[in-house]
Amino acid sequence: MNKNHYTAIGLDKGEMHVYDFGNVKLHAYRTDDFINDEVFIVEKNGNAVVIESPCFFDNHSALQKYVADMNVKGMLIAYHDAGGKFLPNVRKYATENAKEYGEQGGGKALIDNFTNAFGAIFDSSLHKITDVIGEGKITIGGIEFEIIKTPDAYNIGIPEINAVYTHMLGHDCHSIVAGANHADAMIAELESYIAKGYGLILTSHYTPEDLKDAETKISYLKELKSLAKTCQTAEEFKAEAEKRFPGYGGENYLNMTANMFFA
Repeated sequence: MNKNHYTAIGLDKGEMHVYDFGNVKLHAYRTDDFINDEVFIVEKNGNAVVIESPCFFDNHSALQKYVADMNVKGMLIAYHDAGGKFLPNVRKYATENAKEYGEQGGGKALIDNFTNAFGAIFDSSLHKITDVIGEGKITIGGIEFEIIKTPDAYNIGIPEINAVYTHMLGHDCHSIVAGANHADAMIAELESYIAKGYGLILTSHYTPEDLKDAETKISYLKELKSLAKTCQTAEEFKAEAEKRFPGYGGENYLNMTANMFFA
């Protein structure tokens, strides 16, 4: 499936991109919120599973209208635990480490920061996890997924459409990279996607991408590691990264990366 072959549907807030695989459809919701969230819905035979949650109230209402005629069987909550008032009566699935990440770890710290930054428009309530899951295959609503544990949470394989969901990619925007070891882990993960030949790579903060985009990101990560060896300060590192990657979005993520490389 080509990442550009979709039907666009305008919502009250944001836009839905629908990829038709025949008996399975992928709905990719571009929220147009302040942190460029993406939410995904896998639909088969009238049943649907939501991957991640919108966390701003205006996106809640827009997406709830869109899924009103779907039989939503569950939500997979990996990296985005905020937005707990969205579909509160639907079963919520997460690994134990993802639950901890959102309730006590780095995910909770991000939620606290976003709450301070955005105030009442941001739904800081956490999704209540009803089903703690492990690695491997799981079927929800007749749709098969593969749960792939990561240090913070988990990624999600969707075998029927040859796709994988992970937190961040963004071939032309900066990412949060917590030092050289984290960069190496990200590179290894992206290389595994290339080896498996995934058709689409879904991420929380970008429209669906493909393996060419993964290759671009690998080059970016290697360049960041190289810059970190030659720069002396976070400020110098950030300035050099901006020169090497002009026009890249996500300046706030670059700030975080610079500070973590030079903690």
